[in-house]
Amino acid sequence: MTAPKTLLEMAGAGTTPPDWTDAALVLIDCQNEYIDGVLALPGVQPALAECARLVALARAAGAPVVHVVHHGAPGGAVFDPTGRSGQEADEIAAIDGEVVVSKGLPNGFANTTLEETLQATGRKALVLAGFMTHMCISSTARAALDLGYSSTVVDAACATRDLPDGQGGVMKADDLHRASIIALSDRFALIVNDASAWT
Repeated sequence: MTAPKTLLEMAGAGTTPPDWTDAALVLIDCQNEYIDGVLALPGVQPALAECARLVALARAAGAPVVHVVHHGAPGGAVFDPTGRSGQEADEIAAIDGEVVVSKGLPNGFANTTLEETLQATGRKALVLAGFMTHMCISSTARAALDLGYSSTVVDAACATRDLPDGQGGVMKADDLHRASIIALSDRFALIVNDASAWT
């Protein structure tokens, strides 16, 4: 029996991540909500540390770093833009010259300035990292393909949470993360393990 292949493999797509001279780093929802809020994620700290490594690499190379943040209702229970939960984690917080894009839906391009921001960089290769793998990472990577961007998702720089499986059980966060990464690898993104892909 023939070993299964992704659609990208069948098409002969490259397996080397883009050079930082050609790419923009897009950090998605690296916010305190996922660290110590209602939606705190298992395994968030190692993923956040990997995001910080990516930020350091991108900044050192002079690559654009774009911060996408989710905003709920002011004063609300999750992603409060006026409170701690809506703020970015200190490890990766935007510095002067880096654009912060606010969103209200999983897809980072939906009703936001993300595409306009990326167009201004002139770069069509994206490196995606952040939270949650099955939700905003997946939605943004899929939309990016439709808009003509290529995406590289950094496995170790993403995380998600446990979910009910619809059959009375629970899909653990690690399993959901893995399934989401595998689904993206078929057509939507090159997957690399961690920041060492660029070192």
